Amino acid sequence: MSDTGPGPTHSPASGRGPGYSPASGRGPGYSPASGRGPRYSPASGRGPRYSPASGRGPRYSQAVAEATSAGTPVVALETTIFSELGLPGPSNREALDRVTAAIEAGGAVPALTAVLDGQLRIGLDVAEHARICGPARKVAARDLPVAMAGGWDYGATTVSASVTLAAAAGIPVFATGGIGGVHRGWATTGDVSADLPALARHPVITVTAGAKVFLDLAATVEYLETASVPVLGWRCDRFPAFHAPTSDVALTTRVESAEEVAGIARAHWAIGGGGIVVAAPVPEADAIPLDELTDLVDRALAEVGEVSGPAVTPEVLGRLGALSGGRTVAANLALAEHNAAVAAEIAGALASVGP
Repeated sequence: MSDTGPGPTHSPASGRGPGYSPASGRGPGYSPASGRGPRYSPASGRGPRYSPASGRGPRYSQAVAEATSAGTPVVALETTIFSELGLPGPSNREALDRVTAAIEAGGAVPALTAVLDGQLRIGLDVAEHARICGPARKVAARDLPVAMAGGWDYGATTVSASVTLAAAAGIPVFATGGIGGVHRGWATTGDVSADLPALARHPVITVTAGAKVFLDLAATVEYLETASVPVLGWRCDRFPAFHAPTSDVALTTRVESAEEVAGIARAHWAIGGGGIVVAAPVPEADAIPLDELTDLVDRALAEVGEVSGPAVTPEVLGRLGALSGGRTVAANLALAEHNAAVAAEIAGALASVGP
């Protein structure tokens, strides 16, 4: 295991997104000189405050460190979905195996993110996979310093924590199952997932099967629009609803290829933009029709009662799995694998030299 990796070395003097030179015409984080990821300088105060040399910053696996140094595509991953907080066993291990295999088949290197023994980790060895499929404490972006200082045994990263670490490591593409969003009743509760501001802040492409249907999907897309996050429909015109391939929320931009996504990303980051969302529908073979899923969600919400905050998602997903006879779990596995494959394709397009 290597403690060194792609050193963030961003120059704030450029006034542009991390490591992007418009003249280079290249993708996120690929400087003409190094071919590496976003170049944050700890001294600038804009990137991670702890350099790898300090011993306090992220620890990179050898595979991830070598890939980023060589300009090989890398796809960042969360770990909540694979832990006992996410999918039930043994489906969580199956999901992990399918997701990492899809990324590798696409010519990229998977970079699982986690906090292990108080250490930020970017990239894990196969020997550590059993551990991340076990008991964990959920780590959002706000919890990263707490988990580090508290020496947490295993902090499973959410979307917000994962994109934060991906940006720090210069990894421009991240794959997840579904993002968090604006919860129903948000006007009263103010319950908005930390995923959304993190997606807006960091120059990372997030490939997702939309958001869970028990969220306020229209308000979620509206939030992203307000935060200037391009939401690109991957060969679709409507925002996916996680287990369902579509919703009634229309998207303004449809993309057909990884190269098209890469071109949009390069332009977005050349003018100082942050994150991008690529909304990829669950494969039809494992999808649940929206009307059926909506009925299941209504029943699940009634059963979980007054649960709120971070506990909502695992509680509702658990009830959905039971009510659907396991069909939602099968859909979750399929969409996670599909998103990983799409992310690897996009990472490859970004790593290539564009016109």
